[in-house]
Amino acid sequence: MKIGEYNKLRVLRFTSVGIFLGDNDGNDILLPNKYVPERISIDDEIRVFVYKDSEDRPIATTLEPLIVVNQFASLKVKDVSSVGAFLEWGLEKDLLVPFSEQKTEMQPGYWYLIYLFFDDKTDRLVATTKVNQHFSPNTQELSVGQKVSLLIGEKSDLGFLAVINQKYSGLIYHNEVFKSIKLGLQTDGWVKHIREDGKVDLSLQPIGYSGIEPNASTLLELIREKGGFLSLTDKSEPEDIYLLCQMSKKNFKKALGSLYKQRLVIIEENGVKLA
Repeated sequence: MKIGEYNKLRVLRFTSVGIFLGDNDGNDILLPNKYVPERISIDDEIRVFVYKDSEDRPIATTLEPLIVVNQFASLKVKDVSSVGAFLEWGLEKDLLVPFSEQKTEMQPGYWYLIYLFFDDKTDRLVATTKVNQHFSPNTQELSVGQKVSLLIGEKSDLGFLAVINQKYSGLIYHNEVFKSIKLGLQTDGWVKHIREDGKVDLSLQPIGYSGIEPNASTLLELIREKGGFLSLTDKSEPEDIYLLCQMSKKNFKKALGSLYKQRLVIIEENGVKLA
């Protein structure tokens, strides 16, 4: 029975406080009444999340937390006490970040990038903002141009930290950010460069689109969001262009020309589409 993870368990028996579930190794655990599905019988299988309650006892729930063990997430601080900061993560018992696991002093109401792990010394789930030590240093699975899933982390002088595929660390430089991003955003990204020391540079658009000036990048992203076709041309009214693109007709024509020259779009009579 794995704490901090989803487990598929079998119904063993009913009691006044809930049902007891068991695994194949003879372990059992309580699923309190308020989480018990209406139609369930002995020997039925059910998927539950296992963690520890306020009395440090393993407990099952059908609620879905915002993070599971050995993953990264952006979570909000609910409260701070004498033992550390408590995070909202979708379960009744808040998630603790001990002071020893805080990179900087955490404040109520603020969001932080954290990593969740099982601490063998305390036999508890623990969250930490000292995330760097939990990234995999082996980036051999990554390649330049590869599409990846990103979780945007903290902002620095160079750019934004990003978690790659819930496993690696990467950086998006400020001068390559052409849209609004913030801590906790989950988005697609592309591997731009893998350095000799294993550090990864990222892009928010496919590598073939790199080097595009900001307005062209914005226009390209908009066309992609519209399903690959945008009903605007260089003959469209300035008001229509601004309404859709938030840019002047002059800047729109310049951006459109840039994309066309790089053969990234095809200009048609009634609009523009991705090449």
